[in-house]
Amino acid sequence: MWADVDKRISRALGSIRLAFRAVITRVNSAPAVQLVQADGLAGERLQDNELMQHYGFTSNPPAGTMAVVLPVGGKTSHGVIIATEHGSYRFKEVAPGELALYTDEGDYAHFKQGNIVEISTGILRINASTKIELNTPLVETSEKLTVQGLLTGNGSMAISGGTGGAAATIAGTLSATVDVTANGTSLHGHQHNGDSGGVTSPPI
Repeated sequence: MWADVDKRISRALGSIRLAFRAVITRVNSAPAVQLVQADGLAGERLQDNELMQHYGFTSNPPAGTMAVVLPVGGKTSHGVIIATEHGSYRFKEVAPGELALYTDEGDYAHFKQGNIVEISTGILRINASTKIELNTPLVETSEKLTVQGLLTGNGSMAISGGTGGAAATIAGTLSATVDVTANGTSLHGHQHNGDSGGVTSPPI
């Protein structure tokens, strides 16, 4: 009995070709599952092998990327790629417990120890159709902040420094519902000496 079982297992294992390495030459990203052309390390040319990736994550590996191919049913024509790696572009500054996303242009998002997420890129574009919520006690920028629409808030505003000696420059009208004070002088309640003597009334 056990001899028959061993024979069946041996026949099954004999029909299975183990996973092997290949180098990606081209990726077709249009189908539902990306199709890859690759060269096996033994000189075998692979055509339209499926690139399997985890749900919620996708990448288009550039030519020259190493791949691990698993031939389904022992046939390389039905192989699937289960892992990829490119040593020239891989982000290497990753400590134990950390992870990173990276591109061949040097962009990266690095999830670092100490609850720090570091993003490096040329332009960071966020498209939110409703709004962006920042639940944090402080937002800092090292340079300019430009707002194309309306800037509103419920707290106060404190500005210091500035260019040309002016802490704030407004190109247009300034409207205040209560008062404006400049160097201790109230725009709404100030008085000054009149031309004919005496003191003027506050502005209406």
